[in-house]
Amino acid sequence: MGIYLNPGNEKFTQCINSEIYVDKTGLIRYCNRVMNSLQKYICMSRPRRFGKSVTADMLAAYYSRGCDSRELFAGYEISKDENCEKYLNKYNVLFLNMQEFLSRTNSMEEMLDLLKSRLIRKLVKEYPEVDYFDKHDLIGCMQDLYSEVKIPYILIIDEWDCIFREYKSETEAQKMYLDFLRDLLKDKGYIALCYMTGILPIKKYGTHSALNMFDEFSMIFQGTLAKYVGFTEEEVRELCTRYHMDFSETKRWYDGYYLEDVGSIYNPCSVVSAMRFGKFQYYWNQTETFEALRAYIDMNFEGLKDAIIDMINGKNDIAVNVHSFTNDMVTFHSKDDVLTLLVHLGYLGYRSDREEVFIPNHEILNEYINSISNSDWGEVTEALKNSKAALEAVWSGNEDYVARAVQRAHYESSYLQYNDENALSYTISLAFYVARNYYTVIKELPSGKGRTDLVYIPRKQFSEKPALLIELKWNRTAESAIEQIKEKCYPQALEEYTGSLLLVGINYDEKTKKHSCRIETYVKS
Repeated sequence: MGIYLNPGNEKFTQCINSEIYVDKTGLIRYCNRVMNSLQKYICMSRPRRFGKSVTADMLAAYYSRGCDSRELFAGYEISKDENCEKYLNKYNVLFLNMQEFLSRTNSMEEMLDLLKSRLIRKLVKEYPEVDYFDKHDLIGCMQDLYSEVKIPYILIIDEWDCIFREYKSETEAQKMYLDFLRDLLKDKGYIALCYMTGILPIKKYGTHSALNMFDEFSMIFQGTLAKYVGFTEEEVRELCTRYHMDFSETKRWYDGYYLEDVGSIYNPCSVVSAMRFGKFQYYWNQTETFEALRAYIDMNFEGLKDAIIDMINGKNDIAVNVHSFTNDMVTFHSKDDVLTLLVHLGYLGYRSDREEVFIPNHEILNEYINSISNSDWGEVTEALKNSKAALEAVWSGNEDYVARAVQRAHYESSYLQYNDENALSYTISLAFYVARNYYTVIKELPSGKGRTDLVYIPRKQFSEKPALLIELKWNRTAESAIEQIKEKCYPQALEEYTGSLLLVGINYDEKTKKHSCRIETYVKS
């Protein structure tokens, strides 16, 4: 067994020996199905910490010659497939982690030279009896070896797109890399299967189609491979049962990556960490700082900030055109290109049936808040920074402070004009943003003889906090908002809630450009 040629099954053995391993070996069935066909080229991209390397190690363990993985896969999904034995440990596997080669060199030329020399060295050492025409020609050596031993290759390329993240603006280096992959892979009879994985889909260069033979599966379209991207809802339910974790909280924190034919997809890294440590917290952001997100949302494309703010406020139907994105990290022509990149990076979910994006879960929402709180978004940034104090003012009944906090959160945008109660509702959501850590927020809750504008119901672990009923008025008075709550019996909507309850009325006066607030404690009879 080697590092690059037939790496064996040691890495995957560590994966399944871990405390939590969720069976994704069904992906091998698809790979076997397309083996030695025109569909043998697979590029499967997904966000960081979504199991890309685990999948690559799994394929290496299954296909690599020189090891016996029969017992390793026994009991898993692929072992039930009638063709499992047919392909098991029968191929010369070339395993390339492109990040490793990139980190050890200073240019694309150096990187490709190192890669070629390493692979040639392994091939010649493993098969010294082969008559190699030119031991400096990688493709020639692979062809010579295949023509003599008749064992086809399976190429597994991990972090295939790291070049496009490191050499973001160096188009010549990127083209050189793509041309190398094309020459190595395209129309080569010695290739039985090629599996590439990374974060970005294959780079587009206008008419330059170096890798047009690949079937691409990404966060925009995963097709038949969707259930192998992350954890499905059924898999997460089973883990919650096993580890005695609240499923609804797990869903709130880590769900959201919707894929057709499967539905909800969960972040594997975060779910595993939450189960193991018995605590819901921000795990995904421990692998990358919020500055990575901030760099993209600070781009001043028309409508981008409005779309981000809408999604922070819970709007889940932001339309986006994903088809103009060129699959790199520097070529942006519109807000749609930025939003599409954020889908691939895992910062947004995408519904292909509706062509809409949304912030997927509480963990990712926190990344946006951290980014905006450290950006220059004017009143929005200040409102987010001061939201904890604003919420505490509601709890303590400090009406003047609440009114001033809402005033600070008042903002204008090209999309949302500040001219009605709906706009005021968005402002309230920003002013009290931190309340989402303590409450389930419901807008327009049917109650009594009407609908309550905003209802904040404490989560189980914060049952000591009071529930909030917030009524909004425009060019009226805060007192009239409180009166409406009582007259229309809005508290009836919380009949099953037994804790304390605060009635909050907020009004905006267009003439004075001021907000006012009234807060009353409601005693349930």
